[in-house]
Amino acid sequence: METKLKAKKYQLVEKLGVHFENKDQLAPVAARILAYIILTGKKGTTFEDLVSNLCASKSTISTHLTHLQSLDRINYFTKTGDRKKYFIVNTSNFLQDINHMISNWQSEKNLHQEISNYKAEVNQLESTVKEFEFDLTIHYKYIEFLNSAITSISELKTRIVANNIKT
Repeated sequence: METKLKAKKYQLVEKLGVHFENKDQLAPVAARILAYIILTGKKGTTFEDLVSNLCASKSTISTHLTHLQSLDRINYFTKTGDRKKYFIVNTSNFLQDINHMISNWQSEKNLHQEISNYKAEVNQLESTVKEFEFDLTIHYKYIEFLNSAITSISELKTRIVANNIKT
């Protein structure tokens, strides 16, 4: 691999690793393993590659590979005549992440809808002074944004499923 490209990959492994540490509460080495596997792609990466490229001990890499497999984040395949395992990202996990995102956004949208309905009712029944009324604009705009985001990510999910796209 070209030196500049390799350096860029390691920078991205670190950035993506930090992201997975925060988002998925993964241990630092597990997060870097997942990032490295994602950035290696469909050809997969071997145990030996991970030990060498992530500068971690065999036992550490082994422990975290087992953990990532138990979380269903990664899979492996083998090649005929080759005893090595080639680790790749589990693409169905990406769809699970999308479903989780949609569910969270839907819950948040419903909450904002309830809040805005309540505030509108208060405005209608209690407020006689315009300056003391609740301003519902932020709720309406946020609900509109969440509807748009849900629609957009749902369309992406549909395309991924329809085309059987591998991430």
